[in-house]
Amino acid sequence: MAQLEEAAVRLTAALDRLEQAAAPLAEGRSRLAKSEVRLAALNQERESLLARIVELEEESRSLATITEDVEGRLDGAIAEIRNALGRN
Repeated sequence: MAQLEEAAVRLTAALDRLEQAAAPLAEGRSRLAKSEVRLAALNQERESLLARIVELEEESRSLATITEDVEGRLDGAIAEIRNALGRN
């Protein structure tokens, strides 16, 4: 019976050491899972921001075209006014 009790004590001690060794691993896995969720959210946000950048670049090109058109019209209007006033 003494041998059985000694084996039970050793088994309990071994299980305690195993639990202590496994605790950081479980914590690490939990942090990894949280990090993966955060990474997925950041990747989704990145994709959204890249799409918004494309939209803004298109809008910028459109505004540049409009600005050039307005500039040309203003230059033409100024030239017409100068001609009407006799100032070339």
